[in-house]
Amino acid sequence: MTTPRFILDKSAYNPDADMWFAQPAGFTTIPFRTLLNPPYSTGAQALREALAPILDSLNSELARQQFLAHLAQGQHLLAALAEVGTTRCAIGLHRDDIPTPGKGETSGGLLFSLFTVSWRDIAPAAPAVTAARAVAGTEGHTNIEYLELPCGPASFSETVRTPNDDSGLPQDPVLQVFAHLPHPDGKRLVVLTLGTTAVRRRAEYRSLLHQIAENVSFEDPLLEMKALAEADGGSRPSRG
Repeated sequence: MTTPRFILDKSAYNPDADMWFAQPAGFTTIPFRTLLNPPYSTGAQALREALAPILDSLNSELARQQFLAHLAQGQHLLAALAEVGTTRCAIGLHRDDIPTPGKGETSGGLLFSLFTVSWRDIAPAAPAVTAARAVAGTEGHTNIEYLELPCGPASFSETVRTPNDDSGLPQDPVLQVFAHLPHPDGKRLVVLTLGTTAVRRRAEYRSLLHQIAENVSFEDPLLEMKALAEADGGSRPSRG
């Protein structure tokens, strides 16, 4: 049996962390807060300096303006996510290597997805009650499940929706798979969301989100390792 291997991100040592989870291979975390710094802040200046080489490499003013327009659109979308409690966002890129039923072949194309972690304040309740409430009466949600995970009770659901005409987004159906995980304090709910236009791969994305949720912990899983490292005088990654 092969032992799973994990690469520890510096955020795993954040003393203010409220949850820990394993992000699967193929996902790249978006520097969420860095892209949303106020215009005249130190962080915004650092971002401009980081982007300068990219802008200089573009061979026309039109190309630079198009790049900045796409960046502004991305920042607008991230700001909208932040307003609803999103604290982490990652882009998934995977090869479509699963044979199509009845054809025995794969498309070989690339599949894109968006993974987010969001927090919601809720009325105090037992975790099992919160998990049930999270999907009770939700319009358009299907494949609803209630499971007992290592971190506690959880509920899962999914939807397929098409963006509004005035959203500025492509009018392609979007699959969203949700995992609702109540925090043990009974006052907060974390929502993991995995979205993609590859609706035909809904079973695979549902399985992927289940795997992420199963590795969530609301207690620091590295406490024992940290204690041993400190006792041995060893070093550890700096806190972010």
